[in-house]
Amino acid sequence: MNDPSQQGYLVTVGEVLAVLAATDTGPLALGSDLRLGLAGAESNVAVGVSRLGGAATWIGRVSDDALGDLILRELRAEGVTTVAARDPAPTSLLLRERRTATHSRTHYYRTHTAGSRLSEEDIPEALVAGSAALHITGITPALGEGPSRAVTRAVDIAVASGVPVSLDINYRSLLWGEAEARCTLLPLLRRSDLVFAGPHEGRIMAPDADGPEELARDICDLGPAGAVIKLGAEGAYALLDGRSYRQPAMPVTVHDSVGAGDAFAAGYLAGLLAGEPPELRLRTAALLGAFAVSTTGDWEGLPRCSELGLLDHYDDIVR
Repeated sequence: MNDPSQQGYLVTVGEVLAVLAATDTGPLALGSDLRLGLAGAESNVAVGVSRLGGAATWIGRVSDDALGDLILRELRAEGVTTVAARDPAPTSLLLRERRTATHSRTHYYRTHTAGSRLSEEDIPEALVAGSAALHITGITPALGEGPSRAVTRAVDIAVASGVPVSLDINYRSLLWGEAEARCTLLPLLRRSDLVFAGPHEGRIMAPDADGPEELARDICDLGPAGAVIKLGAEGAYALLDGRSYRQPAMPVTVHDSVGAGDAFAAGYLAGLLAGEPPELRLRTAALLGAFAVSTTGDWEGLPRCSELGLLDHYDDIVR
């Protein structure tokens, strides 16, 4: 990475949830130890960028309960600047069940919570206008009218100020249907400069496309200058300013796939902030995705710059 002091800062807008994750496999109804943590698509990206030496700011609304204190403390400890109104509503909760060794279930408790009360008044104009990039996802607009308006307000400011907008479709079927998602996200996509999507997510926005090349092309035809199609174990395909790129996945043992997409976006955006060429951005993105799937948690296993070479070693112990 280049000198962080010469970089601008990334702004993200979204919700952070408290996470209760089962540590053992089996039905939660039979009882299980639970590990307390936090997660949120946008905050995961902010942490990933910060760990690579970039500057990142997270904007949101946080409960004034103990879990809200945890969220702010953890993000600040990771070097993320937080701009968060405190709210009397409770913290959103994600309950993760490890039903089998290879299958997990996620349960959300997001109604009438602090994160769902995010509003356009929570978006500081000067902060967004002065950033080097704005990163949003399709999750926050799915939380309700207020959060959707907040994201739109952030995009309005960014576009008016010439700030590049990055959008990760990040479709969640537990939050809304595909038709509603497309209706809400399409206006945001048209004003974005860069779009991240998996194959299924891409087809929500470009239903006639077949294959990553067509998906990227059809997404770019809607307005963005760049589209990155995340292909999991097959790596990624990107169409950036009319040029095609292919990035293979890094060979690792998959331990937990949660957070891989956010990690990929964080790696790419960290490189973008640092002025790196597309090939290096994509390689860093793939590296962070590999770290995410080979460790536990949404963001906890993400690397710092000094650790990016760890996956080049194949011994159990690096001496």
